[in-house]
Amino acid sequence: MNSEDIQKFLDKNLPVENECVQIRFKQRETIFGLFVRDTDYAYLRAKNFWRIVPQSKLDAYRNSKDGNLARIFNGAEFTKLTTYKESFD
Repeated sequence: MNSEDIQKFLDKNLPVENECVQIRFKQRETIFGLFVRDTDYAYLRAKNFWRIVPQSKLDAYRNSKDGNLARIFNGAEFTKLTTYKESFD
């Protein structure tokens, strides 16, 4: 997917920044995760890279807000994004 399509999806479907997304890839397993808007968000987005906290680390991220728990993924490898109706307070 290109960065414009990903950004449109995020703007349309994730008005709340703490909602998980199901991300399907071309050549890897599907993950559930949280897109993180960190200080380098605009820079990464321009290059079609996205900082995502995997579902397995969401509790730790929610408690600490530690950006090091996120991984950076290439948006060109995404095939489909779906909202995952699990919101966190």
